[in-house]
Amino acid sequence: MELQDYLVILRKRWLSILAIAVLSVGAAIAASLAATPMYQATTQLFVSVQGDATNSDLLQGANYSRQQVTTYTQLVTSPLVLSPVIDDLGLDERAETLAERVAAESPVNTSLINVTVTDENPAIAAALADAIAEEFKDVIRELEAPEDGTTSAVKISLVRDATAPLAPASPNLKLNIALGLFLGLALGIGVAILRAILDTRVRSDADVARVTDTSVIGIIPNDEDAPQHPLIVQSSPHSQRSEAFRRLRTNLQFLDIADRPQSIVITSSLPGEGKSTTSINVAITLADAGTRVALIDADLRRPSVAKYMGLEGSVGLTTVLIGRASVEDVIQPWGNGFLHVLPAGQVPPNPSELLGSLAMANLLDKLTQQYDVVIVDTAPLLPVTDAAILAKLTGGALLVVGADKLHRSQLAESVGNLETVGARILGIVVNRQRRKQGEQYAYYDYTPTPATAADSGRTSRKKRKNPMTGRIPKVTEPTEAISGPTTLWPGDSLSETQLRDFRRQQAQSAPAQHQRPGT
Repeated sequence: MELQDYLVILRKRWLSILAIAVLSVGAAIAASLAATPMYQATTQLFVSVQGDATNSDLLQGANYSRQQVTTYTQLVTSPLVLSPVIDDLGLDERAETLAERVAAESPVNTSLINVTVTDENPAIAAALADAIAEEFKDVIRELEAPEDGTTSAVKISLVRDATAPLAPASPNLKLNIALGLFLGLALGIGVAILRAILDTRVRSDADVARVTDTSVIGIIPNDEDAPQHPLIVQSSPHSQRSEAFRRLRTNLQFLDIADRPQSIVITSSLPGEGKSTTSINVAITLADAGTRVALIDADLRRPSVAKYMGLEGSVGLTTVLIGRASVEDVIQPWGNGFLHVLPAGQVPPNPSELLGSLAMANLLDKLTQQYDVVIVDTAPLLPVTDAAILAKLTGGALLVVGADKLHRSQLAESVGNLETVGARILGIVVNRQRRKQGEQYAYYDYTPTPATAADSGRTSRKKRKNPMTGRIPKVTEPTEAISGPTTLWPGDSLSETQLRDFRRQQAQSAPAQHQRPGT
């Protein structure tokens, strides 16, 4: 992972990182308030060596005392010093327990010893520090006493008496908050990076690029209402998803211009990634552009095209493949006449065998001669082999990837399945990709604004009646303008000339719209 990847993770997971940091700071504050305040009292001792007043003796004595100080600091917490203190003060604890609350240290290059005692009571801490210092002086005097009974050359002097502290040494609330914040941020960042490493779901086109070099030719934004409106191009033609499907149509039209495929299989890796709705909406957008399109529902296990498009689905592809009907008898027109749909028909017991049969190959050849584009919606790649079989028979496959649903390993397996059979992968469509408004590639809302009466010269449709019928039109939204010199909007008044032109246009366009290619 590069630095940019880490920055993306931090930007994406900043809320969870902040939450962990806040929890850590809160835990530090709670622990500080729950902890028992502890006070520290310190006394200071000076170690010197008595001798002659010559410079050489003084220098040797100073060096000796600094060397001995390191050893003396270890003796401060020994039972030899602490046991008499416990007896003198009448403490109910052992020397080992008291030693845990006593610390002795010597500043660098000095002959000083600082003895610090920690206790819940500040007065007891000061009394213990002074008592330990006095007992330490006696112990050193006995240990350094010459065998001839003369006075020891080492002298321990009390430099500073211990005083009862006014404020507790611990807990240090500010320090604990700072440590809690640091640990919380470190933990939050670590968890965010770990989640990113362990998360193998495909969430965007960038994740697709990490798996395969196949181009992403379409990105369909996420819409929570998408399952309720599968035919989004028809139900909401100005929505962001509809515009995304139109961009996908454009990319398909400019795909390999010299060898543009006439038949396309649209599939996915797993069920529920949106392959059927993608097939339908792509077919509708192509038909809207004047392309003659045949849409085949070749998902012979869970067919859904007929249900989504409101067509009769009891007869269809399986009926044609077993020879009980011709394709001209069961294919159904839809919309403006440029789109014809061949439903799946009855679910057969042997879908793979039917789709890989010679009858299926002949049907595809026949339809590609009659239509500009043949779109085949088929079953997912990983559960069954139907899509791989059809991808070999057609001009190529379009792989739909459901964001937040598919793992990278599954996508790699799907691409490998298509490459194994020698199928041509036309591109990948990332479906239901989540976008934030502030991101660089966020979609812009460019839906048309309703025209006012002053701008269009038309009054509200609720107040105007159709002069032909005398009734208020039931249409609630403007329809597409009629091509040609006459433009008709619901609720508009028609002159006799406009009405005559409109009827003539309808009479000229009706046969072309309902004529089936190849018939």
